[in-house]
Amino acid sequence: AGAAMVARALWALLAALRAGWCLLPQSGYLHPDEFFQAPEVMAGDILNLQVYYPWEFLSSSPCRTVVFPLMTSGVTYWVIKSLQQLDICSSCINSYTLLVCPRLLFTIFSFILDYSVYQLAPFWGADPWKALVLLAGSYVTLVFYTRTFTNTVEGLLFALLMVLVSSRKSSGSSAEPTSSSLIGVITTAGFFNRPTFLAFALMPLLYWAGLIVDSQKSIKTLINHFLKFILCACFTASVFITADTFYFTSVSLDNLYSTNKSSLIDVIVQLHDKMVVTPFNFLSYNLNPHNLALHGTHPRVTHFTVNGVMLFGILHVLAISAGFKMLKKYVHQLMLLRWCYRGPPGLLVHSEGSPTLLLFYFVPLAFLSLFSHQEPRFLIPLILPLVLFSASPNRAVKLKLLTVLFNLLGALLFGCLHQGGLIPCLFHLEQLIHSPASSSHPRHYTLLFAHTYMPPRSLLNIKKTDTHVEVIDMAGAGEETLCQTVEQRASNFTCSDCHIFIIIPGTVRATITKCGVSFKNETLIFPHLSMEDPPQIPVLSSGNWRSQLGLYILQLNRDH
Repeated sequence: AGAAMVARALWALLAALRAGWCLLPQSGYLHPDEFFQAPEVMAGDILNLQVYYPWEFLSSSPCRTVVFPLMTSGVTYWVIKSLQQLDICSSCINSYTLLVCPRLLFTIFSFILDYSVYQLAPFWGADPWKALVLLAGSYVTLVFYTRTFTNTVEGLLFALLMVLVSSRKSSGSSAEPTSSSLIGVITTAGFFNRPTFLAFALMPLLYWAGLIVDSQKSIKTLINHFLKFILCACFTASVFITADTFYFTSVSLDNLYSTNKSSLIDVIVQLHDKMVVTPFNFLSYNLNPHNLALHGTHPRVTHFTVNGVMLFGILHVLAISAGFKMLKKYVHQLMLLRWCYRGPPGLLVHSEGSPTLLLFYFVPLAFLSLFSHQEPRFLIPLILPLVLFSASPNRAVKLKLLTVLFNLLGALLFGCLHQGGLIPCLFHLEQLIHSPASSSHPRHYTLLFAHTYMPPRSLLNIKKTDTHVEVIDMAGAGEETLCQTVEQRASNFTCSDCHIFIIIPGTVRATITKCGVSFKNETLIFPHLSMEDPPQIPVLSSGNWRSQLGLYILQLNRDH
């Protein structure tokens, strides 16, 4: 009882940390997709801000559904826009609210994971509060599940799917009639969010199908379950296809009717011709090895050997060890008893050791490993079966101190340090651009970003109608290209109210000094760690370490 009370208090503390750290906010910038797959697009569509639309959301190459961005970032931006229009909050729209509001909604949704773990733990023979502490204490939950990734939505839908398929025991009564319908809805929604969701859904769906077959005596009832699943899946798909078609093609029924007095059949035909099915476009693009190579290729074992360890640490290593032991056990049993083999009851049913949880973990891992482009965030949905497996009463988590240190380091690295100066830099520039001096005397700003992740322009809070701010993203441009661009801008530096700022990490600060320009102001934002341009260890040990772990905002000297 005492241990349970401690675990509950620890979970409550970690839950408060999750919410509080979101509001601070976290300064780490994990990957451009956390902005450019939802908030950036919705800020342009709903708030009419200057943004950069990624290629996946262009009408010429629609590869991402707009439904989930609308339901998450879109809703939060609509709320703050409405509050400002109603004069309830005169300055609701600013860089802080643009960043934090969508993240706060995702943080609230992240507690679906906690609910799922609490519901699933008794079914899978795990200690509920031990599993909740493992979940809430993981930096994956603290950092990744509070960010606006499609992978986060994928993980939440995977959790809900596991709750639904685990709601009936194999020896119990038939599954609830609503379960088949909800399973169909969630599976289809997950597929439209990310087609890779099928890799995560495969084992839960097989498990659910097995339970239905085992528990139903009537073929009619069995067919009824699968019909409900298929019908609800088709209905959900039609909703997504309709929403995406209207978004990407700007189809207007009024315009269709007014053109040559089109009949209803003509309207349907035209809509069919313009139909947008984003998952098929996504698969068509990503199944092309040449396209994947543009985003980076990795060895097929990267998920198993690197990404799993990077995300889950010792839990991933222990799961691999347990998986090999169980595989050895079943192979041994099969060899000894093959002449009277009836099949061990453990692979697809709830049994001691929960081998099914290992299948829920390793089967998606294996399918995702078939693709050559492998990023750590692709695996974050797997935290659920992993913590349930690790929280079994007969399975003590070894090296607890190492686990704590690992998650502290991960939270510090990805939540604070990794590209950590870029978001505060945009906050600073937004305040500068919208300062009273700039408002009374309009100025032109040129913001040149070099060797940073893509800056989300929405955080600058610039309306599309404003033309006084120009953002140039040089990405990882070489010294010659960078200097040519800076010198060109400096030579055109003629107006008295023009300001040019160069944003660059401290590790490549020396590159700018070779460009033959001078600066009148330097602002250092600390900390900022660029893994693409990492600091040199000897330099870190010197007195210049703060510069190496910082991001510079350099204002070009007009008098030069």
